[in-house]
Amino acid sequence: MRRRTDDPDDAADVIAETFLVAWRRLDDVPRGDAARFYLYGVARRALANQRRGERRRRDLTARIAGDLAADLAAAPAPHPARPEIGAAFRALSASDRELLGLATWEGLDNGQIATVLGVSRNAVRIRLHRARRRFAKELQRRGADHTTVPAFVTRSKGEPA
Repeated sequence: MRRRTDDPDDAADVIAETFLVAWRRLDDVPRGDAARFYLYGVARRALANQRRGERRRRDLTARIAGDLAADLAAAPAPHPARPEIGAAFRALSASDRELLGLATWEGLDNGQIATVLGVSRNAVRIRLHRARRRFAKELQRRGADHTTVPAFVTRSKGEPA
């Protein structure tokens, strides 16, 4: 089997699958020398299945990469006159960036964010408030006037302006 694959791990997977099929269908395995030819046939089909699966994964990866590239091309570019906003955002902790991203870019409300993160709605409300406050402080520290930042970045949906 090693001669038929480029990767020794793939060969090991095909062999394991071959013997798993043989074990499951033990009553169908011929006795004597004929068993070897039966196992060759099972291995051949297992290898074909593995190659089809690899081809499907490769095609799916290419399709997803194309979709992502299209999404990125359609996304609005960051405002070139306001680089401090991106820098302030990147300076936040990963959890703050995740919260703010879920709320602003994904448009999720507190209940939906709570489901995504596996926490209570109240915990999201508190964490989001604190993350927005830290973001505003980081903007101030970088010399950006946080009052000119788009409102959706600093407020929840439904909050008064």
